[in-house]
Amino acid sequence: MKKRVFTGVATALVTPMFSDGTVNYEALDTIIEDQIQKGVDALVICGTTGEAATLNHEDHVKVIAAAVKKTAGRIPIIAGTGSNDTAYSVELSNEALAVGADALLLVTPYYNKTSQAGLIAHYTYIADRVDAPIILYNVPSRTGVNILPETYAQLAKHPNIVAAKEANGDIASVIKTRALCGDNLDIYSGNDDQIIPIMSVGGIGVISVLSNVAPTETHNMCQLYLDGKVKEAADMQIKYIDLINALFSDVNPIPVKEAMDIMGYEVGPCRLPLVKMSDAKHEALKAELKKVNLI
Repeated sequence: MKKRVFTGVATALVTPMFSDGTVNYEALDTIIEDQIQKGVDALVICGTTGEAATLNHEDHVKVIAAAVKKTAGRIPIIAGTGSNDTAYSVELSNEALAVGADALLLVTPYYNKTSQAGLIAHYTYIADRVDAPIILYNVPSRTGVNILPETYAQLAKHPNIVAAKEANGDIASVIKTRALCGDNLDIYSGNDDQIIPIMSVGGIGVISVLSNVAPTETHNMCQLYLDGKVKEAADMQIKYIDLINALFSDVNPIPVKEAMDIMGYEVGPCRLPLVKMSDAKHEALKAELKKVNLI
């Protein structure tokens, strides 16, 4: 069996910033410690929620290095190092590993996109040139390309490709992927509104935006399911569904950063082109946080 990166919840962590858009490393340390103390099983650094699209190369590597240093081996650090430039993804991946990342999260190529054959070539090229577990990240709503189950089956044959973060919203596709790949590919939900549905068909956890604001609760939801307490886990999924929807009422990570700001965390604004939510959406988000006693 391949090396498993984590079971349960990995927080797709925000990148705290000052008002001028520079990274707030002191706040990053504080948030990481809070996440660890509240029970998350891993952290994803510089993913979509971490604003990887607007982090330059130096910021990207420095944020990963800072997270590795603060975490100090207590939980795995998964570095988001995907790109639509295959060669650059290899370069960034190896730099992330050099500063101590434990695993890599590689989004599908975006904008230029590619065919299913191209996905196999892209991921195989990277996997042949890194020495670490790779989690594939399928999010067609952002990238315009979808990894098909048959493509997963080919990629899962590579020893370094160990898991998928599945955010295509298609449970039937997840089931088919499980049927074709079996234990050769771990599956994590990439959508917080599908944590328990995906775990019910063989998923082993979630890479989560929700756990930025509710780390203990998201961990407990997964653990309840893993412990066989299916109804209790499903009840938690239902309890937090309105908050989950509010956290995606604008482009991620705008709402989660505003939610954390409401909760008293110093995360700052998003970098342009992302801007604040409307007042109406902000108030609706605040109401959902109150409803589940997070403020």
